[in-house]
Amino acid sequence: MKLIKTNIKDLKIIKTKIFKDKRGFLREVFKENLIKNKKFIFNLMSFSKKNVLRGLHIQTKNSQAKIITVTHGKIFDVVVDLRKKSKTFKKSYSIIISDKSDFSLYVPEGFAHGFLCLSKECTINYTCSNYRNSNSELTLDWEDEQLGIEWPTKKPILSKKDKKGLSLVDIQKFI
Repeated sequence: MKLIKTNIKDLKIIKTKIFKDKRGFLREVFKENLIKNKKFIFNLMSFSKKNVLRGLHIQTKNSQAKIITVTHGKIFDVVVDLRKKSKTFKKSYSIIISDKSDFSLYVPEGFAHGFLCLSKECTINYTCSNYRNSNSELTLDWEDEQLGIEWPTKKPILSKKDKKGLSLVDIQKFI
């Protein structure tokens, strides 16, 4: 298991080994000492149908680092660096992750995160460094032109909350 750098500071791919045989496979997802000075205390899972877009979400208080692992299906995963002092502030990063991938994505605190389900169904496991606080959660507009994200669909299925996402300009007032 090792960390691979991306073009955004602190955003990492957690490369793992998959041990396969005729019965199936075994995959380690995370080891405590892999990410220094980070404790992960909360784990949750989401299930989505094809073309469901969740996000782009960020917590302004008690922010969360996350490890994103796809356990079923395939997603187009997106993060946006909203750390004001970062050299990559306002930059986005996208990657396709599936249940066949030999990696997970480590997302540090201060990033908005979201994904689009590309397969018929998908299940995502989130390992988080902090508990979810819905009172401090904001949604960044998934189609804000300033982000330049090339989503694989123009007509995703969105929640009421995600339909009301803030522009990049507006969300900066809260971070």
